[in-house]
Amino acid sequence: MLFFTLLLEVIWILAAEGGQHWTYEGPHGQDHWSASYPECGSNAQSPINIQTDSVTFDPELRPLQLHGYDQPSTEPLDLHNNGHTVKLSLPSTMYLEGLPRKYVAAQLHLHWGKMGSLGGSEHQINSEATAAELHIVHYDSDSYNSLSEAAPKPQGLAVLGILIEVGETKNPVYEHILSHLHEIRHKDQKTSVPPFNVGELLPTRRDQFFRYNGSLTTPPCYQSVLWTVFNRRAQISVEQLKELQETLFSTEEEPSKLLVQNYRAPQPLNQRIVSASFIQGEMLSLGMGILVGCLCLLLAVYFIARKIRKKRLGNRKSVVFTSAPATEA
Repeated sequence: MLFFTLLLEVIWILAAEGGQHWTYEGPHGQDHWSASYPECGSNAQSPINIQTDSVTFDPELRPLQLHGYDQPSTEPLDLHNNGHTVKLSLPSTMYLEGLPRKYVAAQLHLHWGKMGSLGGSEHQINSEATAAELHIVHYDSDSYNSLSEAAPKPQGLAVLGILIEVGETKNPVYEHILSHLHEIRHKDQKTSVPPFNVGELLPTRRDQFFRYNGSLTTPPCYQSVLWTVFNRRAQISVEQLKELQETLFSTEEEPSKLLVQNYRAPQPLNQRIVSASFIQGEMLSLGMGILVGCLCLLLAVYFIARKIRKKRLGNRKSVVFTSAPATEA
């Protein structure tokens, strides 16, 4: 058992950090991942296209409790270009509650598209992609001692997915990451980032989200992730997106290859259920419409009944009047 665990950890490290075993395009691209990593071809993969008319409202889903996100550490955070993405290491003082177990933060990373593209997210909502996507990765610390140990296990990981769109103004919180990209332009370069409020990377409204069981979106594609994808989006400016798309390289040295389009295409949902913590706008509008319609019908019935009652009372009075005995003057 120990040998098997160590073997899984070695596979995880090689897949996540090696950079020589898979790419997003070409002969080792995502269409061929399953040849080297069989789980990438399994039936509970991520990301997915969330169709809001098919999700299930779950009133038991409560907003997650973020602990330590406002001040994750007093020590600098490591920012790393691993050839596939930019990754920021997170301290164990950051963790989630509100899930089946306690999940401790390990790292966050980004996915984005090609230069000039406004489509680079992995998850989609109603077939609409956004400019980029942030993933904050946590592992089940109640059951496992590390991210690599938890990664192959059912619900060993919990990942927050934040869709990022382009807005009119620069997002100062995302600058804590983006302003350091020029220091790690090439693969395997690292730098240090002063600690900041990681919670502000998330959308301001966090009570609206989707939840489903899925996988890592990169090899080895372990189907061990409890996903929380927020309905509301974060925003960055056009200039910030350009910086993300044009600064990093996926290679160590010349010839340099730009690190772009590092997102996986949506995978089949198959028989999985996607739950929502909120009632969708269309469903809410339909419910309100039915309610208003019922009220209108009830009022109509009420006024008709009143009219019929008045008419009957009038008829009774007429009968009484005509049948009364005549009196002489």
